[in-house]
Amino acid sequence: MNSSAATVNFFKKFTDSEQFDRVFNEGMGLVEETANYLDIEGRLDARELSKLGAIAYATESMRLTTRLMQMASWLLLQRAVVAGELTPDDARREKHRINLAEIGRGSDIEGGHELPTGLQELVARSLRLLDRIKTLDSMLPRELQDSEKNVSPVALQISELQRAFGGR
Repeated sequence: MNSSAATVNFFKKFTDSEQFDRVFNEGMGLVEETANYLDIEGRLDARELSKLGAIAYATESMRLTTRLMQMASWLLLQRAVVAGELTPDDARREKHRINLAEIGRGSDIEGGHELPTGLQELVARSLRLLDRIKTLDSMLPRELQDSEKNVSPVALQISELQRAFGGR
């Protein structure tokens, strides 16, 4: 039995799991829900704010949408690898465009106490999801590297040749 057959690929198992589907669906659903809120209810809520509250609203909604787009990018990148649209190497090269570290809760904003409940709830949910994604992200690269160490260089080369010439 070769060592690659005995290796458990956490990344593949996780991204093929119901847990990943739940995280993926939650993330994509939150993107859609936020867009709908900001387009309709949020516009109405923002009209009732003071000048400082409106600035806080604009700032926090921009933080929220940036955070959600980074998380959605991460989720889509993982799904693309599993679907065979990207190789793990391609994903590692693309990952530098996704910055999960700098999209957490920003500093307090003057007027932030006026933020509508709807926006506050979306922000809180996005931060909880971000924490889960960061945890998963910290596990995946290590697992990918560990699983690749157990695969023979010849098997890796054959796999690359098969991908290059369309054989799967």
